[in-house]
Amino acid sequence: MLNTHVEDLDDPNTKVDFVTELDKKNTSEFASNPEMDDYIAKFLGLSSDAQANETQEKTMPLMQGLKTFPRAALWSIVLSTAIIMEGYDTNLLNSLYGLSAFQEKYGVPSKDGGYQIEAKWQTALSMCVNIGEIIGLFAAGIIADRIGYRWTLIGSLFAVICFIFIVFFSLSLGMLAAGEILLGLPWGAFQTLTVSYASEVCPLVLRFYLTTYVNICWVLGQLISSGVLKSYVGSDSEWAYKVPFALQWMWPIPIMIGIYLAPESPWWLVKKGRISEARKSLGRLISENEHIPDKSILVDAMTAKIQLANEEEAALVAGISYTDCFKGGNWRRTRIGAMVWLIQNITGSSLMGYSTYFYIQAGMDKSNAFTFSIVQYVLGLIGTVGSWFLSQKAGRFQIYFFGLCTQSFILILVGILGCLNSKGVSWAIGSLLLIFTFVYDLTIGPVCYCLVTEIPSARLRTKSVIISRNVYNVGGIVSAVIMPYMLNPDAWNWKAKTGFLWGGLAIISAVWCWFELPETKGRTYAELDTLFKNKVKARNFAKTEVVTFDAQEMMERLGEEGLKKVVQDTEGATTTGYDNGRELSP
Repeated sequence: MLNTHVEDLDDPNTKVDFVTELDKKNTSEFASNPEMDDYIAKFLGLSSDAQANETQEKTMPLMQGLKTFPRAALWSIVLSTAIIMEGYDTNLLNSLYGLSAFQEKYGVPSKDGGYQIEAKWQTALSMCVNIGEIIGLFAAGIIADRIGYRWTLIGSLFAVICFIFIVFFSLSLGMLAAGEILLGLPWGAFQTLTVSYASEVCPLVLRFYLTTYVNICWVLGQLISSGVLKSYVGSDSEWAYKVPFALQWMWPIPIMIGIYLAPESPWWLVKKGRISEARKSLGRLISENEHIPDKSILVDAMTAKIQLANEEEAALVAGISYTDCFKGGNWRRTRIGAMVWLIQNITGSSLMGYSTYFYIQAGMDKSNAFTFSIVQYVLGLIGTVGSWFLSQKAGRFQIYFFGLCTQSFILILVGILGCLNSKGVSWAIGSLLLIFTFVYDLTIGPVCYCLVTEIPSARLRTKSVIISRNVYNVGGIVSAVIMPYMLNPDAWNWKAKTGFLWGGLAIISAVWCWFELPETKGRTYAELDTLFKNKVKARNFAKTEVVTFDAQEMMERLGEEGLKKVVQDTEGATTTGYDNGRELSP
């Protein structure tokens, strides 16, 4: 029989009987129903277990988290590695615009001599990627809800293998554009499912590291493509651009094997009502150690917490469709997530994507331009790792907000330098962009991936992240339209003066952050649900006291049938440890 007593918070030596107290207070419809006593006792046990797990998760040190969840970290890294492919190809395409062999194959004669890819085709190719990703993202959300994260990602990787043939054998820019649209479809799945999976399999103490690792994968992909293209700078052979396309075939199969072996997200399994499978999945993610000598206790407690969180959210918003993301309190959460990701795209990050071409137009020779791009992405890696250390001292909001302020200052300086005609200006601009890259990847670049998974509710996380990423992609389409014209010498020819536009948008974005972006550091998903439900102002999130999994409140919200359903669904998943008087290790 489950324990129906807990300690009185005012007097720890006094045991309080849950059922008796509820009857005394007459606060629930269940108190006068003897048939419900057993269900109430079990539900209160589940609530107690969930609260205990909340406390343990919030106080877990980093090393204990690594010892307890090493396999969760490993599987998260395996799935996130798929992002390297997208970072590789998107940077590859933009960098090819500055490669002689590619220019001669697909370009037209330039008034300055040599060849240039026309601005309209640069725009079209970049837009094709974003359009494909928008379609792929919405499709991935629907498919993943039905078959899970793993099989959706495996199917997407298989599609990549097929679609690479189109870009490798492309005979024209039109054929290349078709290939980029099709490749954008599976990349849409990579963009959201990998970061959603990372956020759902790891505890609070590891959440920042594993979600921001996605940014490292992005930078790694960009670095690899820059390194490959650097080796072909002086080549006029068609293999100078065909080999970089072909190298994309080396990624999918190893990643597919890793994903096949990985456990499914326990949150997705609970949402589908597959409680026993969720417990098995959690068992594969947790390792026993001196802090957790019996992992079944932790597995049971986590299962109870996930189930209660799911049921509590379901009581507020029953549906899990895209439209539900815009209803009630979820509209605020969707809006914040979308803006956080959009800001990443409209505050100068496109200059990094076009960096090689930008450096060339700013006056560097091609060899130095590709070298600067490589240095840029190395600094990006260093910046992302640096964000891990910074996150131990500063909150998500602080890192994001002050990162934007710093970026705006750098971008305006770039714009000012773009107005000068001094011989050394191109090197000064290149140096500032290196600093910009470091700041970006230290702050808003990686923190964005953590925020977009923490802000949504658990039931709508995947769809909310998809909507947010698609807002980012729409911003990418706008950027893809104007960037080639701003940089191309045969079009607007703004060159470094583009810094004024992005710097101004960074200032506006920083103002928005102050009023809308809450601080989420140190908050569990249940706490964030409560803060949003209570409509707490953004700047008050960090200092507001929160009570989660309040048994009385949940019972009144769920009703008699809802309470029975929770208990029946979790009948085999209640904490055996509490039955026998054991407690979770603090």
